[in-house]
Parts: sequence; structure tokens; C-alpha cells
Amino acid sequence: MSEFRGNKMKENPAETEWKDISYENRPRDPVTVEPETAEPEASPEAKPVKKSHKGRKRVQDVLGGDYLSKRTVVDNLPFLVYLTILILLYIANTYNTERMYKQIEKTKTELKELRYQYITARSSLMFESKLSELNKRTQAIGLKETLIPPYKIFYTGDSIQIGNR
Repeated sequence: MSEFRGNKMKENPAETEWKDISYENRPRDPVTVEPETAEPEASPEAKPVKKSHKGRKRVQDVLGGDYLSKRTVVDNLPFLVYLTILILLYIANTYNTERMYKQIEKTKTELKELRYQYITARSSLMFESKLSELNKRTQAIGLKETLIPPYKIFYTGDSIQIGNR
């Protein structure tokens, strides 16, 4: 019994599964049943050949953790840690660059808005400081434009002199 159990354990689970879903164990259609001959077959049962996928095995090794316990990985662990740190720094640098780019773009748009405000305020001030506009506003208050030209007052210590210049 232990021999049977040992053989069963050595059997490939993929082949066992293939046998379960193959047409060998299914009953045949009664219309197409051929009469069985009394001659026993001399050859053993033919097993379908299943291709081994190296990529699938590698993925299973990595996901299962078997890959990390191999000697080559353990020996190269410092290099792998170095590569991991380098990758993390590269990702952090990329995020930092994107953040700075967004900030620069935001500052550019703010600068444009401030420039437009400056140009608008400057043109408004130039319009309001024209002599004709000043006269209109001062006449509304009741002030009039003077007709006498301005003159200088000279002051030297004790005396005051008025000069026409």
C-alpha cells in the first residue's frame, strides 16, 4: 500500500488533471460504438504531451517566493538593495520635477494676470491724469484753472524776495 501511495505522490498533478478532462474516461456515444475486439493492446496508454511554459514557471517562482531563496539572489542582495534605492530616488525626482513644473506654470499664469492688471491700471491713470480730465473733475467740485503763471519765492535768511521767472 505504501508503494501505491508513493507512486501516486510522484504523479504529476497537471497530467492527472489532463486525464480527468480528456475524452478517455467519458462514455462513448452509443451510435458510434464499435464492437470491442478481444485483442488486448500491447502498448501502454498514450499520455498527451503537455508543453512546459518557462515563463509561467518563472512567474510562479517569483510569486511563490521560491525565487528569493535562490543562492544567486541572496549573493546579489546588496546590489538589489542599491537598485531599489536608485529606482525610488528616480521616482521621487520625477514627482518633484512634475510638482515644480506645475508650480512654474501656475506662477506664469499669475504673472500674466498681474501684467494685464498693471497695463490696465497704467492706461487708466494716464487717462485720468490728462489736463482736460483734471479740469472736468475739478470744475465739478468748484475749482477753476488758474490764469496766472506760477512764480518762485526766494527766501534768504531775513528777507523774502518774490521773483518773476
